[in-house]
Amino acid sequence: MVKSLYVPAATLPPGAGDVPVAVEFRRVSKVFGQQPVLRDINFHVNAGEVVAICGPSGSGKSTLIRLINQLETLSSGEILVHQRATAGLRGRRLRALRTGIGFVFQQFNLYSHLTALDNVALALIKIQKLSVAAAHQHAREKLRQVGLADKAQHFPHQLSGGQQQRVAIARALATDADIILFDEPTSALDPEMIGEVLVVMRDLAGNGMTMMVVTHEMQFAREIADRVVFMDGGEILEQAEPALFFTRPQHPRAQRFLERVLSPLGVGEPTPL
Repeated sequence: MVKSLYVPAATLPPGAGDVPVAVEFRRVSKVFGQQPVLRDINFHVNAGEVVAICGPSGSGKSTLIRLINQLETLSSGEILVHQRATAGLRGRRLRALRTGIGFVFQQFNLYSHLTALDNVALALIKIQKLSVAAAHQHAREKLRQVGLADKAQHFPHQLSGGQQQRVAIARALATDADIILFDEPTSALDPEMIGEVLVVMRDLAGNGMTMMVVTHEMQFAREIADRVVFMDGGEILEQAEPALFFTRPQHPRAQRFLERVLSPLGVGEPTPL
């Protein structure tokens, strides 16, 4: 078992409720140059919760999750992971943060010259300092978890897009992270490959993984998420349980968004954004 240097949420003192908070945003803002991207975000994710983040392109969704493990840096505010502030972490502390948080990218980001097994094992060897044998054993377990035990020696170009993304999920799981961030994990896939990735994500959710998923897959948001967060213009405009969000959205912008993305093909024109 690979050990994270971050204290697991379950071992922390309980907060206001019975479930510990895994990630918390406190008045978080992000500016690129002179352009505000996120504006005064206050938001939290409970341990074991699956949060789907949706909204139009350019609304700040990807930036929101990239701030958590410092793929982007804060302009102002504070982000806490397991009740610990993340701003300004360097070296060993930053590696510890990222060990406990897996990240799955839209474009897979696999090393083309490495096999699936070595892609998954790389961080275990380079960062966790496991032996090659131990890292490979652990990596094989994670490939088995995503249904790719028989593809361990395949290179990325020998895998379908869906298989590559499942390798990327196995890599995110390899350090035994207890939070996984997904940035549009199915948007680069052909439609027939989306399902195999969503099945893996469904299994992770069923096993209690804390997940934040930036997605346009409304079926996933409706069926798997515990909460849907709707963003536009760098702000969270609405958040609700899926049953409520998809049947009775409150914010007019959310209503227009759903009218467009849920509009059946051939039934009139979608409402303009």
